[in-house]
Amino acid sequence: MNSGAATVTDASAVEALAHALQIHPLVARVLVGRGFTRPDATRAFLSPKLAELTRPDAMADRDAAAERLAAAVRSKERIVVFGDYDVDGITSAALITRALRAMGGDVSCLVASRFDGGYGLSDAALDRVLALDPKVLITCDCGTSDHPRLERARQRGVDAIVVDHHKVPDEALPVVAFLNPHRSDCRFPYKHMASVGLAFSIAAAVRARLGVALDLREYLDLVALGTIADVAPLDGDNRTLTRHGLERIADGHGGPGVRALLAESKLRFRLVARDVAFSLAPMLNAPGRLGPATPTLELLLSETDRDAQPRAFALAQANLRRREISAQLVDAAIAQAHALHGDHPPAGVVLAGDGWHAGMGGIVAGRLVERLQAAVCVIAIEGDLGVGSVRAPRGTKLYDAVYACRDLLVGFGGHDAAAGVRIRPERIDDFRAAFAEAVARSGGTPLPERAPEAELTEADLTAGLARDLRSLEPTGEGNPEAVVSLRDVRLGDARPIQEQHLRLSFVAGRRQVAGFFRDGVSARARGELPAAQSRVDVVGILRADPWTGPDAVQLDVRSVSPAR
Repeated sequence: MNSGAATVTDASAVEALAHALQIHPLVARVLVGRGFTRPDATRAFLSPKLAELTRPDAMADRDAAAERLAAAVRSKERIVVFGDYDVDGITSAALITRALRAMGGDVSCLVASRFDGGYGLSDAALDRVLALDPKVLITCDCGTSDHPRLERARQRGVDAIVVDHHKVPDEALPVVAFLNPHRSDCRFPYKHMASVGLAFSIAAAVRARLGVALDLREYLDLVALGTIADVAPLDGDNRTLTRHGLERIADGHGGPGVRALLAESKLRFRLVARDVAFSLAPMLNAPGRLGPATPTLELLLSETDRDAQPRAFALAQANLRRREISAQLVDAAIAQAHALHGDHPPAGVVLAGDGWHAGMGGIVAGRLVERLQAAVCVIAIEGDLGVGSVRAPRGTKLYDAVYACRDLLVGFGGHDAAAGVRIRPERIDDFRAAFAEAVARSGGTPLPERAPEAELTEADLTAGLARDLRSLEPTGEGNPEAVVSLRDVRLGDARPIQEQHLRLSFVAGRRQVAGFFRDGVSARARGELPAAQSRVDVVGILRADPWTGPDAVQLDVRSVSPAR
């Protein structure tokens, strides 16, 4: 599928699709531009059905996992579920725990700690697991790279089941079942499922083995949260599961923990994927960034509203603290970047500080990528070790750049979207120079901004069209929100918000439209914002603005340029 605007030659396809599905012509134009021309396939995309999920029969080891878990439930063997500390790991663990308990299982649940053992099934984490004396261990969103710990569990008489979606090692795991769609021998055709989607599939398989009456739709709220937070592609089965999960949350049918979280978020209008990504997921991640992730697990395991409400409040407070700390670190990191490089940072920037919070590195690095337009490594130094998070503009060959610096590091891992490093403080200056050179030599090309998929007129600036465009939901990775353009309009005021963003106003004919320009202050400093009162072309995303009025809209601005 392409993401460009439909061409003149597509006009008949746009008209035919709009007529067949009774949708707005501009929505049809976006869909045709993405390769949707057949009404039946487009209808299935816009209204995905759970009954049309990919048949799970070909998932490697799914039957073995279901059989072992069903036997454990029947015989009341102790099952321990262990999840990673991110939202996908915690929602996966909570889903399997709740489902197995509902089917009569004796289940305990633990999650990893960023500050005690770190990612996945570490030695410290396995000690916690074994202290519960389980017969069966299920690892969620981790385990694929934990062969030594899994072997240790096997030697202690524990049957392990790994549920994961990360890169698969060459060596076989010492487990009774390994569910990962990336296994070379796994014939399940949909390869993009997050761990929480796999957990949902296992719950369905165990239910079938036991023959119990359990409505698994009750857990779709967790699937939606984990899938969106993990930035999994929102296509295929992920789209179907997430769409139905979001609908349950919006209709008040989420579990007690999710309902309480939604209340704390103060979201007041119809829930969409970006609300999860930018409001709910940060709240769920906050405890694990500051300390143990257990408070998030306890919230999602809540059985009553009374239990859930104080737990959700605690997460909201943790998120406020997380914001304070990350804002302070962003300021400190920017000051260091300017001290090191002035207004002309290299392609790769390394920033480090004693006492910087290790749980905030990824957030801070991501913010600085936008501000500096460079790959950024943020290192928190504690004693004789620095722990760094690395982020880069899309299109950067980040993993290659980090790999090129491997001789300076204690350890590293990741991919082209994100990486992590461990380094001795005395090697940071050498790493700074090597990383800048490695990024410059890596040959990556930043991906261009997405081209507009449709052009708006003054008459299109309505909340009705913004709502129609939401038929593309859930949007995100693999299914982005529609990018539109508004041409030859007058740029009015540009007011700073929170010191880094801009609130813009545009005049299109008789309509005045607000715009939010993320990191617009930096864009203006780089000369990327035309003068006030000039004629401009705007590219962005059209959103309803119900806070302002029932038919108000605003543009989430991607770029502003002189009118052509």
